Amino acid sequence: MKAGLKDNLIGLGATVVGFAEVDEALEGEIAHLRRAISIGVDRKLNKDTVSLLSTLQSSAAMKLKSGGYRYLIIPPDSDRISDTFISRLYELFSHKVAATCSGLGWIGKNGLLINSKYGPRLSFATVLTDAPLEPDAPVEASLCGQCSLCVDHCPAGAISGAEWSRSKPFPSMIDHAKCRSHKKAAKRMSNKPNCGLCVNICPYGRKGPGPGMRVINDLEEYGCPSTK
Repeated sequence: MKAGLKDNLIGLGATVVGFAEVDEALEGEIAHLRRAISIGVDRKLNKDTVSLLSTLQSSAAMKLKSGGYRYLIIPPDSDRISDTFISRLYELFSHKVAATCSGLGWIGKNGLLINSKYGPRLSFATVLTDAPLEPDAPVEASLCGQCSLCVDHCPAGAISGAEWSRSKPFPSMIDHAKCRSHKKAAKRMSNKPNCGLCVNICPYGRKGPGPGMRVINDLEEYGCPSTK
């Protein structure tokens, strides 16, 4: 079943698919859904990407349902509908948990999920299930190493440089108030809602294939030297 699910999702447009055991991250009403299917696409998180991720989740859900298994779709981060049952789960379960536990990446110093091939450019969605899917090997620690580009060049000074690991999954990494303040000011000046430097400056995935990849030829536009 696992191989069939993965092949089907890749065929429908998923870039990466992983399977995780996430029982330690579950509470209350969803504690019985011990497996997670982590789905990533190499696209910016926008309306079209949300539509693709939703299609992929629905396909996975249909396969699970046909096998008699229960499931719960956790929508992409930009598709949160207030005052619904699912909206209460975002603080209980993160797409990053499913992705790290399924071996698809680690949490970088920039607080983003980083895949060794695609860097921080993947957009994720998750399906929780009670199907006995064999989990993939989790990522145990950050692979950022000594790189501190995102820390050194964050225009808001919002990145602490703390490193993530499975044994220390919640270090204080990002000053969200500083980040929000900078983005708010940037939007006033350039009408761009996000800074994006912490994505673009990350060496992982900068030259990889795929429609979401953009080679940074000159990082001086961000006030920092090229690292090609």
